[in-house]
Amino acid sequence: MLDKPKASLAPITPRDIPPPEAPSPPKLSTEANLDRMLHASQSRFTAGRSPSTLGLAFSDWAVHAMNAPFQTAALARTALAQCQRLAHTAMGGGKAIAPLPGDRRFAHPAWQQRPYDLLTQAVLLGEEWWDSVVRSPGGVDPHNQRIVAFTVRQWLDLMSPSNVPWLNPEVIEATRNTGGANLAAGMRNLLRDQAAAHGGAVTSSFTVGGNLAATPGKVVFRNALIELIQYAPTTATVGVEPVLIVPAWIMKYYILDLSPGNSLIRWLVAQGRTVFAISWRNPGEEMRDTSLDDYRALGVTAAIDAVQAICGDAKIHATGYCLGGTLLTIAAAAMARDNDDRLASLSLFAAQTDFTEAGELQLFITEDQLDFLNEMMQTQGYLSSAQMGGAFQMLRSNDLIWSHAIRDYLLGEHEVPFDLMAWNADGTRLPARMHIEYLRGLFLHNDLAEGRFHVAGRPLAMDDIRLPMFVVSTERDHIAPWHSVFKLHLLNDGELTFVLTSGGHNAGIVSEPGHPHRHFRIRVRGAGTRTLGPDEWERDTVPQDGSWWLEWSKWLDRHSGPRVDPPPMGAPGLLPLCDAPGTYVREG
Repeated sequence: MLDKPKASLAPITPRDIPPPEAPSPPKLSTEANLDRMLHASQSRFTAGRSPSTLGLAFSDWAVHAMNAPFQTAALARTALAQCQRLAHTAMGGGKAIAPLPGDRRFAHPAWQQRPYDLLTQAVLLGEEWWDSVVRSPGGVDPHNQRIVAFTVRQWLDLMSPSNVPWLNPEVIEATRNTGGANLAAGMRNLLRDQAAAHGGAVTSSFTVGGNLAATPGKVVFRNALIELIQYAPTTATVGVEPVLIVPAWIMKYYILDLSPGNSLIRWLVAQGRTVFAISWRNPGEEMRDTSLDDYRALGVTAAIDAVQAICGDAKIHATGYCLGGTLLTIAAAAMARDNDDRLASLSLFAAQTDFTEAGELQLFITEDQLDFLNEMMQTQGYLSSAQMGGAFQMLRSNDLIWSHAIRDYLLGEHEVPFDLMAWNADGTRLPARMHIEYLRGLFLHNDLAEGRFHVAGRPLAMDDIRLPMFVVSTERDHIAPWHSVFKLHLLNDGELTFVLTSGGHNAGIVSEPGHPHRHFRIRVRGAGTRTLGPDEWERDTVPQDGSWWLEWSKWLDRHSGPRVDPPPMGAPGLLPLCDAPGTYVREG
């Protein structure tokens, strides 16, 4: 792990990483090294998924299916019924089945004309039958059943006629109208994307420090893991309590400082707030032994020390996004345990603290899968952005893979780049040790919620945190599902303002005032009062049009002291090192 400076805030040279404190792991045998090399090679063909995990899941399903012969035989009767429903539609009857909500594969009007409407009906009826197949035998371990269902769903998505150019009427029409120019344009798009994926130059109208991450500020602190940015004030007075933003390190921090019109950081500064933000270093092989606790100590704790050195004794409005919010909660619980009262409030955006309902990402979290992932990462020292992005894409393959392939490669269209797309393409890496500790301790064992997570050798209790909380979740979040985020209500009985906003994991957070078609629900649970269940909460909380940012600003005002003159940019020993956005954010 990285050394943790105790007292000095003197900047550490970015490349001068101290050696690990822990002793080196025992040297692996030749056989173990060969197995590791084998697993790393396998991962290139399995998108990082363990073949053993898949094999065990399908074996569980198959054994139970064979031991339930009458249920299995009944599937033939179900298949015949599906054929009869299709025949009824073919003979002029109404549609037998409609696409599930959010399934837009067959939204083009041409899919509603013969013969494509029958093809659509056949596909949907077939998918419905396959769903009954994977769920039919009783006794299958629920996790294994979900793995089987998910894998079958991936194959069905792959085999959809919408992905086949000579079966997709939209592609056929475009090819006829353009004389095949759409396919030529699609080939150019494919070659361009392949070149970019293999490190080729990418032409973009967006530049970090130009029209992205452009809010004026200074890097006032740097160590081996973070740069801390202090943003220049734009108002005559500011709230006495500074705001410290802890973003996730699976993404570049400027998701919260995109274009000037939708930058949360710029907007917050304009509301009269002194804002600091952590910019994480993009790790390479040399940081393979960086631990999750290093991210707490050299990240959150070091940033809090620096902010207080600049702003004096003012308490801090601590704000965390995604994994950064989880880490911030860990730090806040450790501070509360140790009677450290430097925080004024806690704001968490799309951040989980209980991982029992963490969505489809849990499909990839088993002991076998984590062992396979660890061996894959140990060959390179980190998880690459492409490896991480592949797992997220599979969760919504129709939206993130196949619709993109149809639009770009078959229709020959090219989506006009926008700021969120440019940020999404600017990937990061994750140190091997940290990533395994995070997945095993939080996702697999749920140690934080269940009181087994240790900091400095002592366990943490979420209920020790006695701070007002502002917690934001999003309706369509497939990374941090809102029911999972909501579970913080059950871990802490303090004052908690919960917001459920429209959009997904990123777009729901980047929801600036004036953005059309946005809405949110908000309700305050007072300290020690009754907690509603998530479905009850959603039913009884009236949606409001607009941006939740305004409600957050009002909430910060209610939990803040008087306005004061802005603090200096930096402090003795923390002199500005360079202009924002700094150097770490530019590391590829």
